[in-house]
Amino acid sequence: QVQLVESGGRLVQAGGSLRLSCAASGRTFSSYAMGWFRQAPGKERDFVAAISWSGGSTYYADSVKGRFTISRDNDKNTVYLQMNSLKPEDTAVYYCAAGAFHGIMVPTTMYDYWGQGTQVTVSS
Repeated sequence: QVQLVESGGRLVQAGGSLRLSCAASGRTFSSYAMGWFRQAPGKERDFVAAISWSGGSTYYADSVKGRFTISRDNDKNTVYLQMNSLKPEDTAVYYCAAGAFHGIMVPTTMYDYWGQGTQVTVSS
């Protein structure tokens, strides 16, 4: 089992920045690929970014490429999502997820463990 707890979400103005954190406990964190997803009201949960277990590979949704950066610190069992140039359409609950696979995966179904989510609201 892996337990994931997100933090860092809050209300921010358009153009601002936030850094989300996801702290993991349980089995070896460095064995898991990690992903960030988001879900706006009435919409499906969408892929945002992912990072391989080593941190050597990352992948982003087109909508956030160039604005968001995913990173991880395996010594601290934490994955981060740095979000810059935020837009109102970035408003959503953001979830981190862990997957027991090599490389990068996009589909939500590939991830084994999920956090409870943290709310990000971007005002115009």
